[in-house]
Amino acid sequence: MDSTAADFAAARGAFAVDSIGPGAVSRGFDLFRHGWQTQVGAGFPLPTFSPVTTGDFRVRSRVAKLRDVAVTDLDSASVIRTAGTPYGYDDQVRMYVVRRGSWTLGASADHDDYSVTAGQFLLRHGPPLHFGAAPDTTVRILTLPAAVLAPRLRNRSRTEAADSAEMRLLMAHTTMVHATVADLGPTGVHAAHGAMLELAKAVTTGRFDDVEPGLRPALIQAAKALADSRLADPELSPQMLARELHVSVRTLQRAFTTAGESVTGYIRHRRLEEARLALTAPSHRPTVSELAAHWQFADSSHFIRAFKKRYGRTPAEYARSAGT
Repeated sequence: MDSTAADFAAARGAFAVDSIGPGAVSRGFDLFRHGWQTQVGAGFPLPTFSPVTTGDFRVRSRVAKLRDVAVTDLDSASVIRTAGTPYGYDDQVRMYVVRRGSWTLGASADHDDYSVTAGQFLLRHGPPLHFGAAPDTTVRILTLPAAVLAPRLRNRSRTEAADSAEMRLLMAHTTMVHATVADLGPTGVHAAHGAMLELAKAVTTGRFDDVEPGLRPALIQAAKALADSRLADPELSPQMLARELHVSVRTLQRAFTTAGESVTGYIRHRRLEEARLALTAPSHRPTVSELAAHWQFADSSHFIRAFKKRYGRTPAEYARSAGT
């Protein structure tokens, strides 16, 4: 392998471990540590973990690295607790985004200085802290270069609600990184890395650079996730999504157009898909008028026309062909 290929290979990495549930591996921690050492590397040193953690490491985890950024998802069914902190973290910032449970950090293994609960995130610059979590905790941890965020943090920690538009965009982008990092080429790594840093800065400043083309995929992903969570809401519209994501309607529309669809088209197609699934339910199948009302079509006639245009059959014909 030449030096250029070796440099690119070192610029990205990814692995996943699942030691929860049926068929779970008994060497979960060993597999996690091996994956980290081979795919993430010495630039992101692991702490020493407590014997309780290493002996009963029941987690689902996926990790992705892009150059000097690492993204770690942990869904833990067992106790997570460190016994010693690593060196070499002074030039990094860590962001802990808690989705379920509680994540704790402290100056010593038996003293908690910070507790980050579901729906919050903690952004920290400075010496490493012990960390831990009770079972049933889900957290996403971003390790970022200090040069990007440290001037805003000034060697301190911040805990805030993780519901801002900027955080939605960052989480959407990191989800895409997990899904694509293994297939990214050099140009893709460069673009995904740059977007990650820009979105992380947006979280700290509360401002998203909505004219940056490299951030459009994250904007689309965040808008789709938000739309999917509110498909039955009569207020769902491009205007509502743009307002929630702190961008202009034009910016949102332009991002979707570059991907070959419209915001309104995406909403309509997802509502039709949910209606189609309801028609295949083994019991309690809703009527056409009920589906039209629930998924915010003007009336049954509009729903039937849209459904037939999308799937080539009326809702009643589709239900019969599905055997319901």
